[in-house]
Amino acid sequence: MTLYMPLFRSCSTLRSLTQLHAHLVISGLHSDPLASTKLLESYAQMGSLHSSRLVFDTYPSPDSFMLGVLIKCYLWNHLFHQVISLYNHHIIQMGSHQNCSFVYPSVLRAVSGVGDLVMGRKVHGRVVKSGFADDPVIGTSLLGMYGESWCLGDAKNVFDEMPQRDLFSWSSIISCYVENGSQREGLEMFRSMVCEEGIKPDSVMLLSVVAACAKVGSLRLGESVHGYVIRNGMAGDANLSNSLIIMYSQCGYLCMAEELFGSLAERSTACWTSMISSYNQNDCFQEALDGFIRMQDSEVEPNAVTMISVLYSCARLGRLKEGKSVHCFILRKSMDAGDLDLGPALIDFYAACWKGSSCQQLLDISGSRNVVSWNTLVSFYDREGLYVEAMDLFSRMFAKGLIPDSFSLASSISASASAGSIQFGQQIHSHVMKRGFMDEFVQNSLMDMYSKCGFVDLAYNIFDKITQKSIVTWNCMICGFSQNGISLEALKLFDEMHFNCQEMNEVTFLSAIQACSNLGYFEKGKWIHHKIVVSGIQKDLYIDTALVDMYAKCGDLETAQGVFDSMPEKSVVSWSTMIAAYGINGQITAATLLFAKMIESGIKPNEVTFMNILSACRHAGSVEEGKLYFNSMRYYGIEPNAEHFASIVDLLSRYGDIDAAYEMIKSMWIPVEASIWGSLLNGCRIHGRMDLIKNINQELREISTDDTGYYTLLSNIYAEGGNWYESRNVRSKMERMGLTKVPGYSAIEIDRKIYKFGAGDSSEGQMKEIHMFLENFQSLAQGQDVECYNTVYGTGMFFEDCKVYNLQKETRNGI
Repeated sequence: MTLYMPLFRSCSTLRSLTQLHAHLVISGLHSDPLASTKLLESYAQMGSLHSSRLVFDTYPSPDSFMLGVLIKCYLWNHLFHQVISLYNHHIIQMGSHQNCSFVYPSVLRAVSGVGDLVMGRKVHGRVVKSGFADDPVIGTSLLGMYGESWCLGDAKNVFDEMPQRDLFSWSSIISCYVENGSQREGLEMFRSMVCEEGIKPDSVMLLSVVAACAKVGSLRLGESVHGYVIRNGMAGDANLSNSLIIMYSQCGYLCMAEELFGSLAERSTACWTSMISSYNQNDCFQEALDGFIRMQDSEVEPNAVTMISVLYSCARLGRLKEGKSVHCFILRKSMDAGDLDLGPALIDFYAACWKGSSCQQLLDISGSRNVVSWNTLVSFYDREGLYVEAMDLFSRMFAKGLIPDSFSLASSISASASAGSIQFGQQIHSHVMKRGFMDEFVQNSLMDMYSKCGFVDLAYNIFDKITQKSIVTWNCMICGFSQNGISLEALKLFDEMHFNCQEMNEVTFLSAIQACSNLGYFEKGKWIHHKIVVSGIQKDLYIDTALVDMYAKCGDLETAQGVFDSMPEKSVVSWSTMIAAYGINGQITAATLLFAKMIESGIKPNEVTFMNILSACRHAGSVEEGKLYFNSMRYYGIEPNAEHFASIVDLLSRYGDIDAAYEMIKSMWIPVEASIWGSLLNGCRIHGRMDLIKNINQELREISTDDTGYYTLLSNIYAEGGNWYESRNVRSKMERMGLTKVPGYSAIEIDRKIYKFGAGDSSEGQMKEIHMFLENFQSLAQGQDVECYNTVYGTGMFFEDCKVYNLQKETRNGI
């Protein structure tokens, strides 16, 4: 039979192999197991797996070696289900496991391919039962299977039970850790292998180690690996060189990546692509394009991955002309624009250049089955504020029968949250529940959506059911409570994180500071500030600005000013926050001086800045200054919006210039909102201008809003004027709309605890003592001196060692 082996190698076509097969049948040699095994392997290499299977099925009693070869043939062609079917039939059902240890690695690889962890555990059990658990090749295959199934615990157990650990098993377990996001554990395993076991790594293992260094940003260890590569003569390994270039760029050491790239004697396509990608990762997009031009000059042919990186550079630079040239280059080189990766890259480029029609055309060309292309466009629409378009595209995607993944689901949920479309978000939530597809990415997006739409209880239901909560999940819920004014619950979650020693980052502290600002929780805010300093959290622009806002709202203007002055850089948000701080504390002169200083520093004010300076003028009653700032808005290219009009109307109305306020409303070119009419109504009530209210009665009736404060104010004004009929009409309108008056409350901080009091609230445990104190205080205040030495903290102010003498005649310390 050995004489026929060269004939098998000489068969270059399926026809010649068929002729050899016929000769073996005629001569009777086809019954030789070696000949049949070589036949089925040769048929598979020719692409005729059907013929291979016929050879196997017609053989009287195929042995385990023949079965192993057929299984490998299916595995080479990624026919994983057929591999598992053969295993089930010939090894499980027929019970043949003699000398078939070489079959299990292929079966385990097929199990990884289909992602069937249950089947993988069954194969593992069969391996143990058959006595092959100590086989190093099978053990390494088990490591790979568990690693690809994200079961690091099982992989580590297999590794620990291996009697002999060679370089391949160490390499496999390190790869498992790195590829599953546990890079630090992988590097620790590498240290154990080198230092404790004395095993020298090869180039394949070093690829995983370099990738781990890049992920965790371990530049020092990466440089050590680079030194090891040079000392052991591996510098010529192209794959290692590419990985080192990427490692240096991801660690922010681009100059070293360039130096390594320049030292290479031969630069392959992969090498050029790695360098171009490195430029992109460090936001050096022009350098990336220059690198592509040099690549063209060196006559190295780019591949699809190269073109993806170049398109990304063009997209970030907004270079439509150059991007179109790259698109033409792709077509000239016969690269498939509908490729799984190239299609989304082209869509991303045209979307970044605001060519929506081109995106739609590419979406049709690339094939409607490419989910990644749809995801790219949905994400772009959401990112650019085109929320309706994002939701419409997601609906079209769903209608075409495409199954959205976590990326498309999260982008669509985000769009529905930003658009305030709770119904659309709930439909996606229902779809997710039916599919049982609830990964962390989608869950966090749903929590954010419900919070932004005001349904914090639904967001908390999702949060409460998550067993393994990441720092992003915690932050999402704390932020949701804080943004909806449920700041006490936000701080409770923050305290729970701290008590359980959960990891915290800048976003966690930022949300907690905002909650303290909402409550005026001075002591808690100071404690959080201290915690930021001692925990080594890197303070950024957002945290500093939040601290300024928190201290200002708690009445500690001096500390707010200190934080502001210490900021290394200040954005327009920082300046606006400090202006607002002066405004709410009645420091109009300081607010106007700071506004002027901001202009001198070259920072252009925005809508919020003018809103804050107008608010400062309103609090101080500075009518002329308010008019001046309002009229100067257009000089800075800002058109006043409804909030600006409401502020200036309130300023004019509150201080008696009712007619000017009314003229301001009549001159508006935008729809007059209820808040603006409310400001005018409040001024009319203060200054007794019931005549004007009668003149605008019809306009007031036509207003429809969900602001209960407006209706309450209007009803009270009618009641004060004796017009009980109109007052009842307003109240009835509120009832028909399902609106109820939002009860006001006050909050004070005593002994580092927040106490809230609302109208008609009797929930406080010391309510009887409070009423007794107030009654005694009132009786004493009517004619006797009262001395109060208690320190009472309120929202935005505090009274300390206050002495009140004859309250009806004299007030001191701002009481």
